[in-house]
Amino acid sequence: MNIQESKAALRKEIRARLGKMQAAARVAASLEICSRLRAQTFWNNSASILFFSPLTGEPDIWPLLVEALAAGKTCALPQFDKATETYIARRVQNLQTEIITGKFGIREPKPNRESISTATFDLVLVPGVAFDLAGRRLGRGMGYYDRLLQKVRGLKAGIAFDGQIEKEIPAEAHDAGVDCILTPSRFVECAG
Repeated sequence: MNIQESKAALRKEIRARLGKMQAAARVAASLEICSRLRAQTFWNNSASILFFSPLTGEPDIWPLLVEALAAGKTCALPQFDKATETYIARRVQNLQTEIITGKFGIREPKPNRESISTATFDLVLVPGVAFDLAGRRLGRGMGYYDRLLQKVRGLKAGIAFDGQIEKEIPAEAHDAGVDCILTPSRFVECAG
């Protein structure tokens, strides 16, 4: 099996595993992840944070975005630019008036919002299909997030349910990794 086939098989396995997770368990696990993140020194010390908009089945970190905005932190979300087929980090300040549903059905900032270089964020919260403890990340397969993360200088924190942690993720040179992972049950500094 080549690496692409390995990745596809692992995506299918993880999605099946997450599909068995009850809605109430997903909500409780998301609350635990938010609580664990709030307890981290790097969360409190970060003045600028790139969030992600959780898809159905992903950990819901949206409450932390609301809190960070209320605390006066600079917050941004990825916005898909159709012309370049890349994600651009765009600042958000008002979640009621500045958020639309984007190309992939994901909440994102309106395209007229200020863009922010990913090199300037203190913290980037990173979604993924799966992670391993070396910091390797399995994305959805299009490479959009890998390209977004290429210039990140701040801390990259993978956000996942416990069932998304694998012993080893097949990775290629262009795959972007993370510095740490937060799940409902643990915080892990990655070895990679």
